[in-house]
Amino acid sequence: RPLRLDFQASPERLERLDEEKGWQALASSKKKGAKAEAEIAEGRELQSQIRRALARLDPARLYRSRPAFLKDLKAAAKAEGVKLAAPTQKALLAALSERNEDAEICRDKYGHPEPDTDLRDYENVPLTEDIHDYLTREVLPHVPDAWIDESKTKIGYEIPFTRHFYEYTPPRPLEVIEAEIRELEQEIQGMLGEVFG
Repeated sequence: RPLRLDFQASPERLERLDEEKGWQALASSKKKGAKAEAEIAEGRELQSQIRRALARLDPARLYRSRPAFLKDLKAAAKAEGVKLAAPTQKALLAALSERNEDAEICRDKYGHPEPDTDLRDYENVPLTEDIHDYLTREVLPHVPDAWIDESKTKIGYEIPFTRHFYEYTPPRPLEVIEAEIRELEQEIQGMLGEVFG
């Protein structure tokens, strides 16, 4: 099923920004010493510029379209003189979005709908049946916006070996096992007696 997100620069969603790895990476450094401190200070300044840009967005406005939100976000960033790198933009979109069934479908750069991984489902289709016919008959009446991801389809049979080939043999009686253990113990004691004897 397709991913549907709404976007909003509300205070609650802005708080989630600090939890995003792409956002945290802005104010961190792999360098050491003075270079690290300078890079961290530069990252914190960039974070504050981005926060000022986000403050330009109306916190009450709920965007049901990712392209419309991105357009306003980029305009606000440009007004602050900030260029959003891809990881930063991804972190902003992740923090400021929520799933919403009434929102527009999110699409990739080729215009294909993006799948919602939480709503992904699998079906076992009989090998003799066409998967598209099965989808039309069994799935689409219940989930009209579902589709088949052809890259994930697998063709073949699932053979449960235990059901077809395994023959149950009951375990030996407990008394027999106990007698075998006692016999082994005596055998081991006899060997130890010979060694240390």
